Amino acid sequence: MKVGVADTLDDIVEEKKGKRPGLTSSGPGGGDPRGPRGNGGGSGPGGGDDGDRKRFDDATRPNAAKTRMLTYFLLMVVVMTFGGMIAAYLVLATNRSIEWRPFTLPVQVWVSTAIIILSSIAYVIAERALMAEDHPKAKRWLLIATALGGCFISSQIVLWLELVSWGYYAYGNPYAGFFYILTALHAVHVLGGIIAMSSIVLRSWYAPKSEFEIERRITIGQVVGWYWHTMGCLWLIIVGLLGFMG
Repeated sequence: MKVGVADTLDDIVEEKKGKRPGLTSSGPGGGDPRGPRGNGGGSGPGGGDDGDRKRFDDATRPNAAKTRMLTYFLLMVVVMTFGGMIAAYLVLATNRSIEWRPFTLPVQVWVSTAIIILSSIAYVIAERALMAEDHPKAKRWLLIATALGGCFISSQIVLWLELVSWGYYAYGNPYAGFFYILTALHAVHVLGGIIAMSSIVLRSWYAPKSEFEIERRITIGQVVGWYWHTMGCLWLIIVGLLGFMG
């Protein structure tokens, strides 16, 4: 018994001195297994500031697929709206029982056509600059495309004033009524495109701060480009109907 007690006392002394293997702070399995930063440690997968930063980046990463799907839906609604109006125009244009009196298109129509074509070309150049991450060039050509869009709206206002001075009003002549309705509806949608382009100009005014910001600019530039070019194509269709299928 005495020997056992002595051995036990020696073991207690060695434990306090940290000499027994497996019980020291630096030995295998010793110390706090969680490390100095708590459970998982600061350098473990998903732990510490790096994990928090990664989760934040994933949450703020632009969802390009969702943005494109929403744009597809918007364009489908726009095309269906104009499609209904164009179908009604064709029905009345071929109905000989009504008084359908077409008139020669004012020169402002062709000026508006040239402006919107130039605006689409400017936007294509800006979009390519965005893809190439040449942000100063993209900003410059986006400004040009937006300014041309504003010129298009101004030319439409001049066009309507010109028709009023000629004595053509929305009532009394179904052709004139469709002329005002189609061009006004198109101008409203063009105004929406100008607002969207202006937002891109504001985004591109300063250099991007992250790769996610670059992705976001490219995605938004792409979908706004789809909308803007659709407006250009719809205008060409409207001019073709009014000018050659009156």
